[in-house]
Amino acid sequence: MTRDWLRVAPSCGSGGVVRVGLTGGIASGKSTVSGLLAERGAVVIDYDQLCRDVVAVGTQGLAGVVEAFGRGVLAADGSLDRSALGSIVFADSRARRRLEAIIHPLVEEAAQRVDEEARATDDLVVVVHDIPLLVETGRADEFDVVMVTDVDPAEQVRRVVDRDGCSQADAWARIRAQASREERLAVADVVIDTSAPLEDLSEQVDRVWSKIIESESSCFSV
Repeated sequence: MTRDWLRVAPSCGSGGVVRVGLTGGIASGKSTVSGLLAERGAVVIDYDQLCRDVVAVGTQGLAGVVEAFGRGVLAADGSLDRSALGSIVFADSRARRRLEAIIHPLVEEAAQRVDEEARATDDLVVVVHDIPLLVETGRADEFDVVMVTDVDPAEQVRRVVDRDGCSQADAWARIRAQASREERLAVADVVIDTSAPLEDLSEQVDRVWSKIIESESSCFSV
């Protein structure tokens, strides 16, 4: 499903750049949608990938995480043991905020570099910021379009259990550590129903993409 177009208007003053904030709960199909947008020509800034990059072996980010949570969050090869870290931060909101304070500034710095590179063009460009915690960090107003991937929470749990091999209790804990479904839908300009088959999902993304391009292209019409 797609909602009425709420804030999307030609961004004629921004050099033909449309900034999209893409978000969704864990296992809500966000990565699939971002991939479909990339296929259509969007520049996708994947914050999940940036989160991994900034805590790679030898980085400032990893050193900060170890200092905060101890060497027990490291795997045998010196890389970050995400499962061990997750068991700490998903169970303790203060620990989660401490982790975010370490990682988020590094991720934002990296994302800003990509965003600026994408803007350095005279062509029409759609930059998609794929941000899991967009709602939690209060960033909805930064974007021309906020796109939310949505699915029933029970389906999220099923996907998380199948994907990660965790218990249902752990899956629910991860979901509850994020913004609620209602909070995400409240800021959405566009809602993508990811319970649909892939073919239908692709059609939903096509409709949204066409609307973005039509909106921005009007800046260049005579």
